[in-house]
This record gives sequence, structure tokens and C-alpha cells, in this order.
Amino acid sequence: MPSQVNPNKESPRCSSQIEGGHGVELLVAKLAAVGLAGIGSQWLAWRFRIPGIVLLALAGLALGPATGFLVPERDFGQLFKPMVAVAVAIILFEGGFTLNFHEIRHTSTAVRRLVIIGAPLAWVLNTAAGYYVAGLPLPAAVILGGVLVVTGPTVIMPLLRQSNLTSRPASLLRWEAIVNDPVGALFAVIAFEALLISQGTGTVPELIAHAIVALIFALGVGILAGRAVVWTFNGGHVPEYLKAPVLLVVVLGTYVASQWILEESGLLTVTVLGITLANSNLADLVEIRRFKETITTLLVSGVFVLLSASIDMATIQALDWRAAAFVAVMLFVVRPVTIFIATIGSGLTWQERVLTGWIAPRGVVAIAVTSFFAAKLTNFYIDGSREMVGLAFAIVMTTVVLHGFTLAPLAQWLGLAAGKRNGVIIVGGSAWSVGLAKKLKDHGLPVLIVDNNWNQLREARSAGIPTHYGEILSETMEYSLDLGGYGTMIAATENDAYNTLVLTDYAFDFGRQNVFQIAPATRKLGIAAEAAFQLGGRALQAGQSTLSDFARGGSEIGFSATKLTAKFDLKQLIASKDARWVPVLAIKPDLSIVVATAGKPFAASTDDIVIGH
Repeated sequence: MPSQVNPNKESPRCSSQIEGGHGVELLVAKLAAVGLAGIGSQWLAWRFRIPGIVLLALAGLALGPATGFLVPERDFGQLFKPMVAVAVAIILFEGGFTLNFHEIRHTSTAVRRLVIIGAPLAWVLNTAAGYYVAGLPLPAAVILGGVLVVTGPTVIMPLLRQSNLTSRPASLLRWEAIVNDPVGALFAVIAFEALLISQGTGTVPELIAHAIVALIFALGVGILAGRAVVWTFNGGHVPEYLKAPVLLVVVLGTYVASQWILEESGLLTVTVLGITLANSNLADLVEIRRFKETITTLLVSGVFVLLSASIDMATIQALDWRAAAFVAVMLFVVRPVTIFIATIGSGLTWQERVLTGWIAPRGVVAIAVTSFFAAKLTNFYIDGSREMVGLAFAIVMTTVVLHGFTLAPLAQWLGLAAGKRNGVIIVGGSAWSVGLAKKLKDHGLPVLIVDNNWNQLREARSAGIPTHYGEILSETMEYSLDLGGYGTMIAATENDAYNTLVLTDYAFDFGRQNVFQIAPATRKLGIAAEAAFQLGGRALQAGQSTLSDFARGGSEIGFSATKLTAKFDLKQLIASKDARWVPVLAIKPDLSIVVATAGKPFAASTDDIVIGH
């Protein structure tokens, strides 16, 4: 697995670098600095709504080439390569673990063409750009061309979280990134094996046989390992607290086994393993997926910082006008042409083709795999190894910055953005839910009522309110219910335990601060307060109403919407209402909402629209 970015520099043993207590303390401090830089960058990206991957790259450059504080090859020695290898394998597995076939029912044709037609076409065009524009020797150009087929999930996933695309283009970009990542690595392997043949160390039949065996082995091991995990977990052969650790060990084991057969085939194996599990009836799938997402966030943050820090100044300074021309051709010619040809007749709109033709950021895998094969070329005394790494770095940094900052505005311009996440999903189709939904809709907020009882949705449908029929806790709902544009969920059924279960499940998607439920009388009296704090959502202000009053509702519950002014504030509004009237939420002038919760003062100011009953 690649990771050494400077192939001409020896990596000393890690033990020689940390002799003595102070050396160990310094190494621990550097690890802490990587963690702080990685997670700190992710938090800043969330806080200021900027692409996190850009901050991660800048943090790595600051710790590495800019200051010299962190030199991964020197500081970690021989541990650096396996560290990056394990991290990339887990990242790709987690990516495959998010790919459910239900999700691509509208984009399956496009995904297949991007893999079957787009990937080989991109390899050819990338190679031509490397050879004719960048001036690489042909062996180096072919290997780099294969590597740059990838559009890494380490970059795409953070961008998709922040850009709020509609479901179809988001699904297409995610599937392409995760599936093509191991495909690009395998292309590089095939190119290198062909190079060995040209050097007289093998034959073409051997290469073909080796590649076929490796492909069959990778697919077979990934599928069989996935089926074995499902059988073991669902059969109760592994206790709950060991399921996530066991799965992690299985990922590493299948990766290593496939690597023994053919280098870089392990990436395909773990991706197939993840896809197999994602499309199986695996118990505790949601809990395991969340654990993997947490691990992946840590790994993506750390690995991207480390790889950015491992770029040496000589590599950066060696970039010239040919590198700039190469990057320009890759972005403005190769990618658009590849997507245009591969998606002909795929059913994608022109807007989706334009977006996909522009967005192709590269990440961890591109740098790591290029570094690995650059070292191999150096061992065979073949020119172009340093230039390969420099070009890969230039592509990664350019695409990370350009695509990171342009995805959201381009999607907005093309009409592919889901919009501001100020919509409200209400679970339960009672009269109370319909009354609140009417007021939200009247004031321009997206609203959706979800219920598993078709008759309960009759009143909402008659009122022209968008509805979704189905069990919101089912796995299929995860792919049929588009959450784009919705930032708040209110559970308003008569069953408090069901409300709690729904919001405990969806708090991960919306944030605990954005899920609310009607509190039963026991909660209002302070009973089971600890459980209410740990599970479910925040309790709505209820006044003297009970759970049944809210959920059953009826015509006696009437909602009002009042705009506050400098002369008529919230206190005056409350004083003008009946003693049983309570505010539910306030709509701000920018159409964001503030929900009134039990036990906390409700803040509404001038020009806010207060909805209550």
C-alpha cells in the first residue's frame, strides 16, 4: 500500500527515531497535533460552512513542508506505510458500507456506464494528458493515468455533507467515487505488471491470468466474507459489544488476504465486502454503520493531514508550466469529455451531466497509490517518479480547492441543490400535525407529514400538504425518504415510546438539537427525566395539554400565526391569548425556525412569526 511520497529518501526505522523518553513524548505530541489539526479542521469547516478537505490539506502543509514540524516518513519510519494502508482500506470499506442498491434505482444505468465505459476511457485520456502535456515517460504516464481515474470518497463524502445536493446527483457522485477508487488502483497495478513484462520479468498470458485470478478472488472473498458476517451476527454467535470490533478485524483480514494475491486488489475486496453488508439483512446495521462513520471521520482527517505533510518542498518546487497545463487539461477536457461520452442515453439531465463533468476531486488514495508506484519505478531506474508525485499532488490540491468551493454554488445555479435545510418533517398524521403543517406551508417553509397509517394521512392530503406513507423506522425508508431541505423533525404520534424511538434513530441525521417530541404527562412531572435526556428528542412546550390532546388533536385545536412588532412583543401576545395557549415555534425573517421547548425560555423578537395553539 502506498504512502511514501518522497521515493528517493530512505525511511529510517521508527525505533531509531524515538529513542529515549523525550523522543517518545515528541512523537506522541506529533500524533496529538495531527488529531487536533484534523478534527479542528472538520469543526471549523462545519462552523463556517467551508469545505473541510481544504482545511485538512492546509493543516497538513502547515505542519509539514511549511514548518518542518511533522515529517511522517522520518517520524513514523516503517510504520507509516501500513498506517496509511490500513486507514485507506477501512475508509473504502465504510464507503461501500453506505452503498445500498435501493439508492441507485434512478441512477443505476449512469453508475454502470461511469464504471464500465467512463473508467477505461478516463484511463486512456489521463495517460494521453500525462504523456503529451506533462511530458512524462510513457510507463509513468500510464500508471498515473490509471491512478487518476479515482474520485476519492475521502473528499466526496465531506463535500456532499456540506453542499446539500438533491438525492440523484449526490448518489451518482458517491457511487462513482467509492466504486472507481479500487478500480483506479487496479488499473495502476495492471500498468505496472505490463511494465514488468516489457522489462522481461513476465509474459502477457501470466499478466492476464494473474489479473483474472486476483479479480475473481477479490470479488469472491468480499462476498463470502460479507455473507459469513451476516450469518454470524444474525445467528447470535457474536455478542453485541464485540460486533463492531469483529467486523473491523474481518475488514483487515480480507484486505491482507487479497493483497497477498495481487497488490492493491485488497481495496476492491473491502469495497465489495462493504457493499455486500449494506445490501444484506444485517442486524444492528445502523449502529455498526455509525461506529464505522466515526472511525472513518478520524481516519480521513488524520490520513489527509499526514499525506499533505509528507509532500516535500522539492516536489512542489519542481512543478512548472507543464504541470499547470496538465491540471487544466484534466479538469476542462478529460473529465467533461469522459462524462459526456459515458452518460449518453443514461437518463441524466444536462444539469446533472454538467455537474458530474466538473466535480471530480481526488484525495488520499490518489496520493498514496501514486507514491507507492513512484517508489517502484525508482527501484527499476525508470524516470518520472518524482514528477508523478508532484502531478498527483497538484491535481489533488487543485481539485480539492476548486471543487470544494464551487460545488454548492454550481449546484444552486443548475437547480440541483436541495435548498436551505429549514423544512420540517412531522411524524404522525393527526389533526394537530395537519394544523401545524398548514401554518408552516402558508409561510413558505417546506413541510412533510409521515405516517404508517394511510387513513391518518387523509386530512393532510385533502389540505394539499405533502405526505409520505410508510414506516419511518424501516430500512427502505432511509432511501425512499429524501431528507434534503429538511432540518427539523417533530414526532407527534400518540405513542411516546414510538416518538422516542424515531427521534433516537434520526437524531444522528438531524442533530439532537433539531429533533422534538410531545412530552407525556410523566415527563412534565419530572418522571423518567434521565431517560428523556438520553433518548428521544427535546420536549415541546405543552402548557396544560397532554400527549393525547396533541396527538388526537381534533377540530378544537386551532393554530394561530402572529407577527411580532416593536409595539406588540411576545409578552403581549401571550397575554392576549387564552391561558391554555402555548407557542410552538417562531419563524425568523430568513425562514429559519426556533422551536419552543419545555423548561427553557422561548425567545422571539420583532418581525418573527410566532405559531401557537
